[in-house]
Amino acid sequence: MEGEWVMRGVQYLVDDSGARRAVVIDLKKHGELWEDCYDRAVAESRRDEPRESLETVKAKLTKGRGRQTRG
Repeated sequence: MEGEWVMRGVQYLVDDSGARRAVVIDLKKHGELWEDCYDRAVAESRRDEPRESLETVKAKLTKGRGRQTRG
């Protein structure tokens, strides 16, 4: 991995042949980076789920406005 850019607080776990298999991220230093990675993974996992139009979501939210959710 000579000549590669190194980021403090990020470590690679490698297998016996030296191939990267996992990453360890210091969340105190790079918590926002992790959140971005996690959000991307969640979005990708939901790519094939059915979608609702913005109009449908707005209608559902507006319909629920007349009810009180807290006492």
